[in-house]
This record gives sequence, structure tokens and C-alpha cells, in this order.
Amino acid sequence: MTTAEDLITAAEAHCAPTYHPLPVVVASAEGAWMTDVEGHRYLDLLAGYSALNFGHCNRRLIEAAKRQLERVTLTSRAFHHDRFAAFCTELAELCGMEMVLPMNTGVEAVESAVKTARKWGYRVKGVPAEMAKIVVAGGNFHGRTTTVISFSTDPEARADFGPYTPGFEIVPYGDLTAMRAALTENTVAVLLEPIQGESGVIVPPAGYLPGVRELTRERNVLFVADEIQSGLGRTGRTFACEHEGVVPDVYVLGKALGGGIVPVSAVVSSADVLGVFRPGEHGSTFGGNPLACAVALEVIAMLRSGEFQARAAELGARLHRELGGLLGTGRVTAVRGRGLWAGVDIHPKIGTGRQVSERLMDRGVLVKDTHGFTIRLAPPLVITEEDLDWGLEQLRAVLGA
Repeated sequence: MTTAEDLITAAEAHCAPTYHPLPVVVASAEGAWMTDVEGHRYLDLLAGYSALNFGHCNRRLIEAAKRQLERVTLTSRAFHHDRFAAFCTELAELCGMEMVLPMNTGVEAVESAVKTARKWGYRVKGVPAEMAKIVVAGGNFHGRTTTVISFSTDPEARADFGPYTPGFEIVPYGDLTAMRAALTENTVAVLLEPIQGESGVIVPPAGYLPGVRELTRERNVLFVADEIQSGLGRTGRTFACEHEGVVPDVYVLGKALGGGIVPVSAVVSSADVLGVFRPGEHGSTFGGNPLACAVALEVIAMLRSGEFQARAAELGARLHRELGGLLGTGRVTAVRGRGLWAGVDIHPKIGTGRQVSERLMDRGVLVKDTHGFTIRLAPPLVITEEDLDWGLEQLRAVLGA
């Protein structure tokens, strides 16, 4: 039998070292559980950074994919296909919007949103050519393309990849005063994560998102919400913005939209915004392909029931109640999050986030560290109460709490 060590060694010999994964090699998965090549089972408390909101190999999604695989998988956008209209219509309705620009990966959708905002700024707002500005928040994570890292504040994401794309201004996350000062006549958009994921599940102060919404309306600026990780049920609502009663001008979606089966992303907005494009100005060969549409349509139908949002809210309350009990023990310094999503800051005396992740792996639980001493928890929304409790029991054991 080929061991996990053999496979990891082979991968490291032939794959560019852009990741430092935990030393587990998954061979199969179902629901909230994964099994490695040596037969060890692990509880997945990461869910592919929210790409697996509906669990591994969700039968409803797998069947939708199988049905489409036997019909047609790709036409390119040179031709229409019979799943495209329904996908665009139903996703727009889910978002309370009018138009959809389909792409594949999350960062493609962010890049598309940047292009959309600039095009809207020049054609609709009347910003002088080449002067459009987009305001973003420090600590953001919107992807790793050259343009997107140009407005990152993470040295690891930026170092040695310049020169950087101009046209962005970075302000502190959660600071409305700084946001107000940054907006000018040439500002075309504010691009924000309603909850910052990669930074450690940072929830902004109450009133921040409504304040940004008010400012952008006053200044004729698009509010672009990157809901790639926070959206589609993760926080207990369809979109994280809903917790503060905010409706942005533009949603950027990805990850869970593909059900953990295929990459599906989209920019969703009004006809006034997305209608600025003309044929040939933007596109994607695989964006909105038949297989992607078939899976995404099933995801949309599942979300329309409200079942998964309610489950994330209920189990999220349980998650945060249990994690809150770790505060004051000298082992955890902070807990943040919303719904089935949490960032837990580990006291340095216990170890780094990576070390805690490795200890949890040894006990059959998989999480991911970030920024030194933080671990992130984002279980699939289909996780059972019993499995969630067991996973948290392992965390308490690892922390010695």
C-alpha cells in the first residue's frame, strides 16, 4: 500500500511549494468526515474554506452533477445552453438582483467586480479616464492574482510580486471615519468582506456595514460585498450583510456556489451596473458552463429552503457558546465569528496555530491556522450536533482546558 508519507514526498518533488498543508492525504469523504489513504477518519472543521458548506459528496449535488455529465458539460460562451438562463435568473432572484456575470474561481469574480466598478465609474458616474479609485480594507483577503495582491496588506501575499496595480486605497477595517475621508469624486467602489475570513474571522463593529452603505449612497459609490466565504449560509443567513440589514450594490460569490464539486463564481448586481459591458469586453470559456450551472442551480434550490441557514444559526450558537467557555482559561485569548464560523486566538504558551492544528489532526480533527496563533473553524453546515460536540471536546483536550 502506498503510504501518506510516500504520496506527500512525491507531491513535494513535483508541485510548486505554494502551500504548506497538514500531513494528511485524503482518499474519500462524506458529509463532515474524511478518510485518508491509510484508513484514518478525520472530522472536517474547515469545509474547504466554506466551499463545502453542504458537506463532502452531498448526494443531492452529486446526482445533479451526474445527470448533467451525461448530457453536456461545456459549450463555451460562443453558444447558448439550456441550463444557463435558469442559473442566471435564479441566482439573481436569490440575491434580490437583476443580472449575473458568471465566472469560475473566487478571485476571478473579484477581478470581474473590479473591472465592473471601473467600467461603471467611467460610463455612468463620469470619472475621468484612468482616474477610477477603489477603496478596500486593511487585513483583506480577496485572492492572489497580481491585481488583487496589489491591495493586500499581507507581506506574504505581496512580497516580490511587484510592480503592483494602481487605483486602490487601503483604510483600516471597521473605521468609518477613515472610510469617509478616503472617498473622493473619483471613487467608484468600496470593496469589503462583511466578515474577514483569512484575517481570522474578523467581525466588524456593529453599525459599520450600515455606515458604509450610507456613505456609498451619499457619494454615488458602489458597495461591493465579497461574500465568497461569508455568503450562502455560512453565518446563519444567506448573506452575512443581512445581519445588519444591508443590501450592497454588488455581491461577489464563489466557493459554496459550486457545492464542493466544481468551481463556480459570479458577480451579481443590477442591470444598471452589469449592463455597462458590451460583447467582447469580458468573458470566460468555462464561466457559466452547463455542469457548473446544473450544480449551482441545485445549491440555489437548497438555499431557497432556508434549512441550511437555520442550521448554521442553531449550531453556530452552540459553537460560540462552547468556544466562549474557553475564554478566561489562560489558553484562548479571543473568540470571534458568526454562525458556523469562528476564529480562535490561541495563547502563545499553548503553541502556534499550526502546532494546535497538528495536535488536533493527531486526534482526528482537521482545522486550519492563520496569522501565527489563530485557528479557524468552519464546519460543513450538515455536521451533526454530536460530531460538533466531539470536535470541540478534542479542541478542549488539545488546549488542556
